[in-house]
Amino acid sequence: MKQRYNRYEKARILGARALQVSYGAPVLIDSEQSEPILIAAEEYDAGVLPFTVKREGN
Repeated sequence: MKQRYNRYEKARILGARALQVSYGAPVLIDSEQSEPILIAAEEYDAGVLPFTVKREGN
């Protein structure tokens, strides 16, 4: 089952991934975008980001 993220978790994931892309990390999908945050958003929507969120109590 795919984990669902709230808006704060999503913002943190996208920000972290955009920073990685801006520092030269390989892009995980084919994208026409050039801005790291837009690339990160496309990767997020495609479900290819290797991030997990640990929540308290889980």
